[in-house]
Amino acid sequence: MKKHHLVPGRCDYDDGSSSMHMHQVEPQPVLAMPVFSNSWPINGRDADVERTSSSSLEELEDDDNTLAEISVGTQIELEKDHEIKYRSCSWQKTAALLFSEYICLAMMSFPWSYSVLGLVPGIILTLVVAASVLYTSLILWRYCLKHPEVRDVCDIGKKLFGDAAWAYNVTALFFILNNTFIQALHVLVGTKLLNTLTNSSQCSVVFAVIMAMICLVFSLPRTFKQLAHLGTFSAVTMGIAVILSIVFAGIQDHPFGYKEGDEPLVTVLPVPGTTFVSGMSAFLNIMYTFCGQICLPSFIADMENPKDFPKALWAVTIAEMAMFTLCGALIYHFVGNQYMTAPAFSSLQPLYKKIAFSFAIPTLIFLGSLYSVVTSRFIFARVFENSRHRHSNTVVGWLTWVGILSTLWVVAFVIAEVLPFFSDMLSLMSSLFDAWFGYIFWAMAYLQMNPGKRKWNGMGKTIQTLLNYFFIAFGLYVLFGGTYVSVQSIINDRKSSHVGVFTCASVTV
Repeated sequence: MKKHHLVPGRCDYDDGSSSMHMHQVEPQPVLAMPVFSNSWPINGRDADVERTSSSSLEELEDDDNTLAEISVGTQIELEKDHEIKYRSCSWQKTAALLFSEYICLAMMSFPWSYSVLGLVPGIILTLVVAASVLYTSLILWRYCLKHPEVRDVCDIGKKLFGDAAWAYNVTALFFILNNTFIQALHVLVGTKLLNTLTNSSQCSVVFAVIMAMICLVFSLPRTFKQLAHLGTFSAVTMGIAVILSIVFAGIQDHPFGYKEGDEPLVTVLPVPGTTFVSGMSAFLNIMYTFCGQICLPSFIADMENPKDFPKALWAVTIAEMAMFTLCGALIYHFVGNQYMTAPAFSSLQPLYKKIAFSFAIPTLIFLGSLYSVVTSRFIFARVFENSRHRHSNTVVGWLTWVGILSTLWVVAFVIAEVLPFFSDMLSLMSSLFDAWFGYIFWAMAYLQMNPGKRKWNGMGKTIQTLLNYFFIAFGLYVLFGGTYVSVQSIINDRKSSHVGVFTCASVTV
């Protein structure tokens, strides 16, 4: 392996191929191993230390964990004198980020999904999706260990498609769109929250602007380590909101909107007449809540020891399976089919609704902010690919950072005003993005890590190979079938709803 000059945003292997927006540079005896970066804020003059001999690295090439440790250690060493240090998260802080990402408002759509799918199919699908996402997330983690140079899902997208530049650009587009849609979802629900808590006749667009501005302020930190404590608080308060919703649903005399003599109906199986559109929408709501892998490469790339990532992943998966299932089943049991809404807060009596919904405020603000930070860091690294502004507190750097964040929140505000339907937005995002970032990408990663006959080597490998081929087919089905269903559902809701584009009408839940 040749020694190469370290260039931020580039990874220069001497193997005849290039990766991660690379320009080949003249070899210089600066570093003996590739130090990978598109978020590593390093100038060439910073890398004036000899690391590991080329021969010793070649001996370790088959040991992915050891190579990852060396690469991560080098990255940490190169950051030690920087004002802004990126690879600084422990597994506990990463777990806090995962909890804040997954223990979120979207789980309040599970009671509605169960009311459409039936209690038993709903619970079964919840557990199956949880297990499949855990499995694909572990594949993702192993891929990141094998390729410690990757900094986000866009780098992985490029590698999966043969280091093609178009693959990087398309993945980047979907990455930005997915995260911006999630920001929009939090603007939308935040608008509903403010409208509900204030009982104000104020134009709902004003509430949307206020929500976007609040989220912008909380998006200012540039490292995940700085966000971890807020993430813990966000997850705890959302957990309280869910527990209160379950308790209130159980102790209230009747669900909101109750009609005398029409008792809540709870079914084990889907009710007769359930359409493909409604059933698929309910499933996509479940799938969306679990499929958060798009941010995992970014989180892993900020860990001090990426080998500890499964600890955080297992912790959050166990919590998800328990909370999502209990939330969906218990609230559905108390509310029934006729009075179910998404999110389920609307099924509570007004006072209970306001109390429970108010505990979701930190999650609404923080999770939208987290996704905006993930996106902004990606864009920021493209703007300052080889600059001190990436790792220093400069005026230019901070003005650019605020400018990127502001642009993203303006776009999110527009999306929230154009698509003001909670469950439909969840379904659309799940179809367009989770098909790729939840299943297809990681199935491809597995096949790439097990080339040729290796993928059929033994019963265990054969079963996993067939499973990953299934995930690719399933992802394509969700992409096309789910998108059709989501668009059709949006059309249906537009016809039956008084809520329009940029409307001043009340959007209380």
